[in-house]
Amino acid sequence: MPEHAHTPQVRLRPWSEADLALLTLTNTPEMTAHLGGPEPEEKLPERHRRYLAVGANGTGRMFTVVLSRTGETVGSVGYWEHVWQGETVYETGWGILPPFQGRGLAAAAALAVIDAARAEGRHRTLHAFPSVEHTASNAICRKAGFTLLGEVEFEYPKGSFLQSNDWCVELGGSDL
Repeated sequence: MPEHAHTPQVRLRPWSEADLALLTLTNTPEMTAHLGGPEPEEKLPERHRRYLAVGANGTGRMFTVVLSRTGETVGSVGYWEHVWQGETVYETGWGILPPFQGRGLAAAAALAVIDAARAEGRHRTLHAFPSVEHTASNAICRKAGFTLLGEVEFEYPKGSFLQSNDWCVELGGSDL
């Protein structure tokens, strides 16, 4: 995959040591309302290490979403391996900071992450599991070309279950 995947609106920069501050900005009640709420602050360095490791160990990639025109950081997006219904697939998720929401940036980031996951050539499918109540994330899945497979019970965070939609996009990978 190229160092910087991009669409006209955004580009994806690989997650780096400097991105811990972004986790703090996205760990708010507003940003995590459909994800079980904010994590305790002391857990953020652990999440940051997981984000760094996913790329290093070849099980996915995390990115910072950057505006193409200005270089301003507006959120994050990524994909990682997940065993779903007996098959290893990629799962994806995103978060765009509130001042930048409603501009199509999350859909642009989702399209860019689909391209990045497809370039890996590792798995056949990429899934997103937004809460059935999260209207915006479900709309992003539609705009990015995911197919709705149906409503499922999904565990997130660990030990908590929520009703989610299973959205899927075919990547054409080999499922190594």
